[in-house]
Amino acid sequence: MTTFKFDKAHSSIDFSVKHMMVSKVKGEFTDFDATLTGDVNDVNSLKATATIQVVSIDTNNADRDGHLKSADFFDVEQFETITFVSKSITEDTITGDLTIKGVTHEETFDIEVGGVHKNPFTGGDVSGVSVSGKINREKYGLTWNQALETGGVMVGKDIKFEASAEFSIEA
Repeated sequence: MTTFKFDKAHSSIDFSVKHMMVSKVKGEFTDFDATLTGDVNDVNSLKATATIQVVSIDTNNADRDGHLKSADFFDVEQFETITFVSKSITEDTITGDLTIKGVTHEETFDIEVGGVHKNPFTGGDVSGVSVSGKINREKYGLTWNQALETGGVMVGKDIKFEASAEFSIEA
């Protein structure tokens, strides 16, 4: 069994969503934690969890961030976290339970496991995973929208994301 220690300084969670049918708004979550257990040499043995503090959402616009934290979207006063708990990991996919705003659905995303490499600064081993995919925000109760007079809606339903987590490996 490998012992993994999460390296938040070298990890990130970024997302984008269609805005007004013509562009994309990008953002990130800045406060999150991840765990990884299993044998680094056996991808199928790995188990992963992630917990995101929703209040840390940052789209580089304070008014928009405030709206996203409100009951129209994430309702951070009632639902402080987003969680993901893996059920299975293969060479290419990760499947698990994603919970947003108290609603849980099984999702499957693309995964890339980075192998094991020597950190030249510490001399220790490091590993990492990158997960990407998209979810339908409406399945999780994030249904606020506004119709546009030219057709379409203000906010797209599909959220694309990429999450990268780095771990030091302890003997």
